[in-house]
Amino acid sequence: MNFNEIIKTNKQNIKNIIRMITKQDNEDIEQEVYIKLWKNSDKYEERGSMKSWVNTVAKNASKDYLKSAVVKNEQNCTADEDVLVNIRDRKKSPEDAMITTERQKRIIDAVEQLKPKFKEVIMMCEIYGYTYEEASSKLNCPIGTIKSRIFNAKKELAVILNDLI
Repeated sequence: MNFNEIIKTNKQNIKNIIRMITKQDNEDIEQEVYIKLWKNSDKYEERGSMKSWVNTVAKNASKDYLKSAVVKNEQNCTADEDVLVNIRDRKKSPEDAMITTERQKRIIDAVEQLKPKFKEVIMMCEIYGYTYEEASSKLNCPIGTIKSRIFNAKKELAVILNDLI
């Protein structure tokens, strides 16, 4: 297992996962992910894709960070007013939930409108997390074709969903 290749191919994905979960760019978490990958590389079993394993490590490291940040905030607060200021409402309002649901429906509908060959590669690579190489192998076509289809599918989705962008 070439560790440098793992980092090179998953670097942006790791950053995206961290940003999605913590709502910030955090190089400390990113480094923690690399350390965990390196320390546990001998335990990796090829039952799933390497990308899935890397994603799981990144998600768990991000969640661990959030847990520790909450503990730090609680330890730093002493007065009742400070506690009230630091409490965040984690529940979505009904309006936010409705907007999120409507947005998801629009995206699903837009993907459904794509040509079958575009929908297929978008689902494989963007939803299920296949690499271009894995999709190429499963669909028995060149990687360049996979890349082209994804590019064209994203272009069509951008037109369909232009008001969401």
